[in-house]
Amino acid sequence: MSSTPTPRPFVRLAVLLAALAGLLVALVGPASPAQAVTKLTDAQAASQLSASGITRTSSGGCTNRAVSTCTSYDQINQETVSGIKTYRSVSGCAVNITGGTEVGHASGTYSHYNGYKVDISRSTCNDNYITGHYAYIGLRGDGYPQYQAASGNVYVNEGNHWDITYYTCGC
Repeated sequence: MSSTPTPRPFVRLAVLLAALAGLLVALVGPASPAQAVTKLTDAQAASQLSASGITRTSSGGCTNRAVSTCTSYDQINQETVSGIKTYRSVSGCAVNITGGTEVGHASGTYSHYNGYKVDISRSTCNDNYITGHYAYIGLRGDGYPQYQAASGNVYVNEGNHWDITYYTCGC
């Protein structure tokens, strides 16, 4: 007389986990790759920004991404452009971009060069809106005060301008 052996506990656990994983995929769908970032040319970004009343100033009077004294939008993320447009709309403040994707800024994943940041001119309106509507989150490593919007975007007062990192298109 032969009997079926009882499965070992870890085998039962593995079967149960596989079943749960299958159920999870059926409920929420398979994992998808990270959303691709849409990059814009300088002309594409400039068109969107100027249509929203956002101006640009360059100390070098140029838009060449390879020159640090230029203010370039080349390879800026669409979400960054949408973010600063949203900020302009909700704040009602004049927005003048003084730094974009040109060389000469700090490096890193969420950098100017990688299209995640813009610098804007300080003004009473911008200062009051940012400090009055966003949460103070402490000093950045270099000592500058940081404010964070509910969207997660971070606004840093770097003395003569605001350095803004757009993780999402919300302001």
